[in-house]
Amino acid sequence: MDTISRSSDYPRAWRFLAPVVLAGCGVLLITSAKAADGDDLRGSDVIAFSDLVRAEEQRVQELQARIDDLNSDITDLTGGQGSSESAEVDRHTEELMPAAGLTPVQGPGLTVTLDDAPLPNNLGEDSEFNTEDYLVHQQDLEGVINALWAGGAEAMTVMDQRIVSTSTVQCEGPVLLLNGRTFYPPYTISAIGDADAMRDALDAAPAVREYRAWADRIGLTYRVGGEDNITMPAFTGSVQGGQTS
Repeated sequence: MDTISRSSDYPRAWRFLAPVVLAGCGVLLITSAKAADGDDLRGSDVIAFSDLVRAEEQRVQELQARIDDLNSDITDLTGGQGSSESAEVDRHTEELMPAAGLTPVQGPGLTVTLDDAPLPNNLGEDSEFNTEDYLVHQQDLEGVINALWAGGAEAMTVMDQRIVSTSTVQCEGPVLLLNGRTFYPPYTISAIGDADAMRDALDAAPAVREYRAWADRIGLTYRVGGEDNITMPAFTGSVQGGQTS
């Protein structure tokens, strides 16, 4: 993953180190399915992501430990702004910022497309399906996002919106709310990283496998395509919360 137009004049102020913990991307997205009031929109069993949650939490803890070390270095070097040690701290900060979503990036990866299924003309009260079955839901998007992180995604966008750990994927009926904006299907999720590893993670993810089973059954769209070069913008929202109003 390469950064784009990276400024050589990052403020070395230590206040930018706190957002670096956002590099533990995916933790809140994994657990945010609970925000849907525990509803299983298609009546299937709730799929536990405990192992993935623990892995992502470990990543965050390791990054936080690095941040604590850097903060300690900055405190020691407050009086020596021009020293080589201070420059080294700045270098480490710049290296972590792309992973935190704070700089534009580019590189090869995958794009996954999800779309609603066409409603049949004979859908009625006695049908084994209902209207909700034909829609892409929050749990479906989260399943793909979590699988891509688990597959080693280095950066991600949903509908061209950069995803960080505070981003919240929220569906209201047939629309997606993200970063204070409303989006309609088809939904695209792009990830930079090892395409083969991410494909394997998608194939292995229970939530994605369930969605694909429904796609085969009623016509939901599931499409995965490799990309030679994906360009992603820096995250521009508040680091205190990915979704704004």
